[in-house]
Amino acid sequence: MTCMTPIYRNRETTHVHGSDIYERIMPGLGGGTDHETDHYAESITDEIVAIHYSIKDFVDREVYQDPSGHLKAVFQRLDYLIALDIDNRSAEEILSNSRFNSAFNAISTFRSRYTAELEAEQANSILKSRDPWNTLTNFTYFPNYIQLARTESRGAGLKPGNTVLFLGSGPLPLTLIVLCHQHGLNGIGIEQYPERVELSRRVLEKLGLSREIRIINGNHLTLPLEEMPELIMVAAQAEPKKEIFDHLASVLPAGTKISYRTYEKGLRRMLDTFSRCELPGRLREYLKVQPEPPVNNTSVFLTVVDSTIEIQALESAKCSMPIDAKTPEKAKRLRARIDC
Repeated sequence: MTCMTPIYRNRETTHVHGSDIYERIMPGLGGGTDHETDHYAESITDEIVAIHYSIKDFVDREVYQDPSGHLKAVFQRLDYLIALDIDNRSAEEILSNSRFNSAFNAISTFRSRYTAELEAEQANSILKSRDPWNTLTNFTYFPNYIQLARTESRGAGLKPGNTVLFLGSGPLPLTLIVLCHQHGLNGIGIEQYPERVELSRRVLEKLGLSREIRIINGNHLTLPLEEMPELIMVAAQAEPKKEIFDHLASVLPAGTKISYRTYEKGLRRMLDTFSRCELPGRLREYLKVQPEPPVNNTSVFLTVVDSTIEIQALESAKCSMPIDAKTPEKAKRLRARIDC
């Protein structure tokens, strides 16, 4: 297998919807006219309530059946809503309203599960395709994973032959596929739903990656494995976050690296469930990489620490260099300072 061969051809990604969808979501936004802040916030709040009302009867379902296309339309409305150009102060005023906590939780759950459905659809398309790699690279979100994988490989200092474990790998383990095919890594995916495990295994076989990536049916309690990976990644869809991080902190040896992706800007923060739980004491952040288009996720890197000395050394390193290290050189120097 040629693990280092590029699999993404540079091309622009376009959206099939124009500004008219903004008009349907919030009158006036598509035309670019100015709005008073209160009216703007009220329009957004009304839309959040409307989306919650549209999906509240679906959030407890494991699989979404959508013959009418209703859920697809809601998903598109949500994607455009969170992409609105709104300053962080205004977003904070909306998102800090405790009255909407249940709505935010339901919306986050809906988007996570619907995204998994989209991945399952793409996985099945790959299985039917005569050119599975072409079908994979045409997936809407594929360019995002190319960039995310590059960021995470550099942020964790991964080298060809290293192993990365992805907790919550889903029906289409895109991150593992890109990391192994482009960066020469080995992958382990842990997925709790048996049907997703089976589907992802079949996809990997179709892509010729069965030897490089293996999928295990399990959850966070499956860890630790006998084989210690160089990086453990926690999926945005993996829940419950607090229980997962508490378990990782209690069973992983000092020096283990962990990463996750979060949203920190605008209304996308509505989807962030990582910020709702406090990290246990043994997990310390050593690097945070802000997103650049087309990516919207911030990549956060943690290391497991064991002693007071290690904690003090890490805090000293964080004070000596900005956490927001965007270049490989900065990340490399920061990692060297904390000996990871």
